[in-house]
Amino acid sequence: MTSGRVVLLDSLKGRDAAALLVDGHLEELAIDPEGDSILPGAIYRVVADRPMKGQGGIFVKLPNGGSGFLRQISGISPGQRLLVQVSAPTEPGKATPVSTRLLFKSRFAIVTPDAPGLNVSRAIREEDTRAALSDLATQAMAGADPRLGLIIRSAALEGDEDEIAADITAMRDLATAVLADLDGPPELLLDGPGAHETAWRDWASPAPDMVEDRTGGFEAHGVLEQIDALLSPRVALTGGGHMMIEPTRALVAVDVNTGPDTSPAAALKANIAAARDLPRQLRLRGLGGQVVVDFAPQPKKDRAILEQVIRAAFKGDGPDVTLAGWTTLGLYEFTRRRDRLALAELLA
Repeated sequence: MTSGRVVLLDSLKGRDAAALLVDGHLEELAIDPEGDSILPGAIYRVVADRPMKGQGGIFVKLPNGGSGFLRQISGISPGQRLLVQVSAPTEPGKATPVSTRLLFKSRFAIVTPDAPGLNVSRAIREEDTRAALSDLATQAMAGADPRLGLIIRSAALEGDEDEIAADITAMRDLATAVLADLDGPPELLLDGPGAHETAWRDWASPAPDMVEDRTGGFEAHGVLEQIDALLSPRVALTGGGHMMIEPTRALVAVDVNTGPDTSPAAALKANIAAARDLPRQLRLRGLGGQVVVDFAPQPKKDRAILEQVIRAAFKGDGPDVTLAGWTTLGLYEFTRRRDRLALAELLA
């Protein structure tokens, strides 16, 4: 089994694909969609269309007759030109979700229009390092549009000063050019990141032990087998249990089973194993929205232990996950923001 952190750049079905392995286990997966599908992160100039009464939003006109949905009405009138960023994948038969909150993200920096100020990632804790990065960023942003803010990402710990400064300057100049391009019909101004760009931008910190860019890398490192497993609803758990992850039109249903041992101890063990692996499974499968988990039967007194595990497991997802808790029927509910197309759809 491959050890350490390994980033693989390969292709699937003729499309760019990337994988992040940690000690041989698949932790992240990105696959470009087929054709010219709209990618999350893309920035468009759009024209406001009609408000959607009762839903607190407004439709906007995208290029080529496309339609986006903006969950905002205040201060926007039909016919107004706007700059928006695609915030999530487009679901079949629905408008593309967009936001007026733009982010220009690269490996070391994120430029934030209309959110001025300088922030350094909290993952960078050493005060001298934070101060040095703040000074570097201040110099790189000198003379920039005062509407632009900046976030220094944790990957800056592994970059040299020239790389970081160049990255900040490139994002600053890109944001300035896009913000000035408000006149005209609906148009794509900046494409969203593809699989290989996503891997370089978001998975390079901490620095991987190996980056391999070649056809056949997925097969050589066992990624294809792990992808096949993700296309099955059944997930084996340590101790002989398993969980079933099955998306429906309304929600994602998860059922946890202990296997032949139905004792309370076996149930708690299976439930803890399921809770720890569930964030990774949902992320890799591209599943989100409302999620309902039917954990294996266990005494109510053990719920507090399990809930601690759930909260720790989803801590890395931050605001993208909202944990609602237990229902009166003993199910556990939460919501997860859809941040990518479902794996089954991508590989259909």
